Amino acid sequence: MMSDITALAPMVRVGTLPMRLLALDYGADIVYCEELIDIKMVTCERVVNEELDTVDFVAPDERVMFRTCERERDRVVFQMGTADPDRALAVALLVEKDVAAIDVNMGCPKEYSTKGGMGAALLSDPDKIEAILTKLVQGLSKPVTCKIRILPSMEDTVRLVQRIERTGVAAIAVHGRTREERPKHPLHCDFLKAVSGAVGVPVIANGGSLDMVKSFEDVAAFRSATGAAAVMLARAAMWNPSVFRRQGLLPVQTVMEDYLKYAVRYDNHAFNTKYCLCQMLRDKVESEMGKLVKTAQTLSDICAAYGIDYPPEITPKMFLLEWCRKEKLEQPHYHTRPGSRYRPISDRLFLSTVTVDNKQYRSTLWEKSKKGAEQAAALVCLRVLRLPEGRRGEEQQQEEESGLGGKRKRAVAPPLLAAAPPQEEQEEEREVNKKIHLSDREAETEVTNGNHHKTHMP
Repeated sequence: MMSDITALAPMVRVGTLPMRLLALDYGADIVYCEELIDIKMVTCERVVNEELDTVDFVAPDERVMFRTCERERDRVVFQMGTADPDRALAVALLVEKDVAAIDVNMGCPKEYSTKGGMGAALLSDPDKIEAILTKLVQGLSKPVTCKIRILPSMEDTVRLVQRIERTGVAAIAVHGRTREERPKHPLHCDFLKAVSGAVGVPVIANGGSLDMVKSFEDVAAFRSATGAAAVMLARAAMWNPSVFRRQGLLPVQTVMEDYLKYAVRYDNHAFNTKYCLCQMLRDKVESEMGKLVKTAQTLSDICAAYGIDYPPEITPKMFLLEWCRKEKLEQPHYHTRPGSRYRPISDRLFLSTVTVDNKQYRSTLWEKSKKGAEQAAALVCLRVLRLPEGRRGEEQQQEEESGLGGKRKRAVAPPLLAAAPPQEEQEEEREVNKKIHLSDREAETEVTNGNHHKTHMP
């Protein structure tokens, strides 16, 4: 699985979905997510986000702790921080079918990771290392890996790695510095070479950014110097993810724009986006561009700094989904059907009904696509519930009302010109309408709640 590959290393605040996808685009074979703590992840609910085409793991406070998508499902390694075998397995089972492998962080020396005995703190407790990895290997169908740092002596490091191998892990990533050492200290390639020759599982060499790897051409030399089966890049990839390009590095400006498009596409948090862009700017973070990025408060602000058009809205479906989460309701359910027996299949028209809180809503208008029909149903629901229709924030709504902002493009098409349906279909529609909330979008919206009827104007 891990032989002769190049991987994006797990990096806190950097290894979120936009960076992972960008690294894959540029040529990375495997991408690790940022370290996610088991105590936080075990409380998450797995939610299929139909609007973004992602799978979200959502905490009780509505924060998305981990977001992934089909594009990376067979390439992303989920890294967790843990010191408890049972909790580690519970988290791994939660995410198992959405990732390629599970990794345990046993090398991060920073306090947020070592707190509670996680990260590099595990290096001084080999029994717990063995217990965690054995539990995961025996309880999962996906490969299990771990990432460690070297110990002060080569002999102790080799013994630890051999003990880890016996648990049945698929690969071991080794950062060639001790827990106390930092990037300014030289990398111990001799330790990495000794480890690589002492075990039969693939060893992934880590820690060569800046000193040894500045472009993809340097990856082969790093692999040779360490005897490792694979190479993992952290800082070099954080500064310029195109380090994975076999054709050579791209200008940082181009890379930042590519990254920002993914950040917008997957609704990445603005402050996380800022952080990653500032890492790419490096010594130019105090430039005019850097100052614009640092002062930005929203994705729209960041896009403006780069001259990139930013969609001024989220769709009705996305807004309705988020509202249901906040209200602790079940996720909206859409039932979409093609044109009735009175409409030729060539029309390719659709009508959708959305169920929210045991009530149903749909538009009276047929749409040209399944997605359009679902957006129409969501829009009806939002109007009936007197909720915003997908605008991003009050400021943009004020802009639209004042005429300063661009008008939001409707998620659904205008009425189609078509012959009136036969009388039999009209009667059928009336029967259905008694049970379903309707909106003509240009007239009134009829609401049905049990035996009580109200009429709302959209």
